[in-house]
Amino acid sequence: MACEDVSMSDDLIEEYRKNGYAVVRGVFDRYEIDELTNAFERVHDEAKMLGRSYRLHNTLFKISNDDNLGPVVRYVQWPSYFNRTLDRYRRNPRVLKIIAPMLGVNLKQIINQMHWKQPGAASSEIGLHQAVQVRRPRNAFRDFSVSFIQTGIAIDAHTNDSGAMVVYPGSQDLGEITVDVDSHRNDQSLSEDDLEKFGLDPCNAVTLEMAPGDVAIWSAHTVHGSPPNRSNADCRFYTNGYVIADNSDRGEWAFRNGVSQPLSGRPALIDYEDLYDNPGPMFVD
Repeated sequence: MACEDVSMSDDLIEEYRKNGYAVVRGVFDRYEIDELTNAFERVHDEAKMLGRSYRLHNTLFKISNDDNLGPVVRYVQWPSYFNRTLDRYRRNPRVLKIIAPMLGVNLKQIINQMHWKQPGAASSEIGLHQAVQVRRPRNAFRDFSVSFIQTGIAIDAHTNDSGAMVVYPGSQDLGEITVDVDSHRNDQSLSEDDLEKFGLDPCNAVTLEMAPGDVAIWSAHTVHGSPPNRSNADCRFYTNGYVIADNSDRGEWAFRNGVSQPLSGRPALIDYEDLYDNPGPMFVD
């Protein structure tokens, strides 16, 4: 069963600050994971019916033509605008208890994303990157290295075979690494060139093996990525990124004074610059 009184122990806080990541075990129980699984399946069905990448406001369905399987759903950004279950879990009080010791209780959200790793899909690989590298414009964020935490809820078992996330302990201490951001992180492959670029030893990589209901957290500068899913089962991840509200001019509110905030009203500007001039709906490349 999940722990209703989830909180970050001193040891976990120290682990996060030392390594740039931590895993909190058993945050959500089997019933809750079943609920999230059903939400993933509903959104996946909607994405498959679209057949192509599609945008409406901040919501983006990313569908790629995989060399092995044809069209596959890669990820959906901001599904919480239309799926109430996903909206509830992005602002779950247990998530706040995990991140509040580092960020406080007034938080905006700048990442809300569902990830699918379908067995056999070569396109499910995610190249090494840092969360900070795609935060634009920079002047919208202040003290980002200590103001942001990304979380990920494991929907399925995350193992080495299924393409679990790989992290480099201590890489957050390198600060921001200069890379070619024109090559989108989700279209890169893990390679020796990546590692040399980052100045990282591949022997130091750690695979975050997680059970359904575990929650991973990592920092803005933690180098991470993941290999393809080579198992026979799905590997799904619900990621949400939070930032101290006073240090961000963008994002949707997640928690105000510790109270969760449902999405409502006009969508906030996050990272889609044409949100108000060209909101969609529309198919996109």
